[in-house]
Amino acid sequence: MPQKGLPTVTAIIVAAGASRRMGFDKLSYCLPDGRTVLETSCALFAALTAVCSQLAIPMPWGVPINLALFAVYMAGTMLGPVWGAASQLVYLLLAAVGVPVMAGMQGGPAVLLGKTGGYAIGYLLAALIAGAFAAKLPRKFGWLALGCVVGCAACYVLGTIWFMVLTGLDLPTSLTYCVIPYLPGDVIKIALASLLTIQLDKRMPKI
Repeated sequence: MPQKGLPTVTAIIVAAGASRRMGFDKLSYCLPDGRTVLETSCALFAALTAVCSQLAIPMPWGVPINLALFAVYMAGTMLGPVWGAASQLVYLLLAAVGVPVMAGMQGGPAVLLGKTGGYAIGYLLAALIAGAFAAKLPRKFGWLALGCVVGCAACYVLGTIWFMVLTGLDLPTSLTYCVIPYLPGDVIKIALASLLTIQLDKRMPKI
């Protein structure tokens, strides 16, 4: 049974740091509207990914530069591997049914399964891997950043293979279009996500 009595703000903060070896039982607390912390946190990080996806610079070959992976990393480091990935599954399901949550206010099966859809589906892997590193290793900048780097690499591998299959382009060309231009921004997003995770950890309530 969901537990009662946790103040709303505290509950959401606890949800955001549930992977911090505080005990995942905290996710069963109920908010005043009756939803559990888990339900709310998954929805919040799915929404954050959708918002960050719109903060984008379009590119001619279809893969925009945006902040979506920043939200994905935060979902993993703050919710842990399972629920971080679950939040991204919610995001992908919204996109699949046509909600315009992807870059450029796009959505629908044609977009999700299109030539750049593999990168979006890779968000699942990125959140899962970043969350696993955050949950199993010391929550210090180096380990958090490493988890995000590995998660980013997994996302790129899946997305690039997907892109190559659907476009028929070779690996060097696909990397030139879909990976290399994005690496400087990825370094910034990984650093920001790692630093913000550490700052949120410091502000976690003791309950």
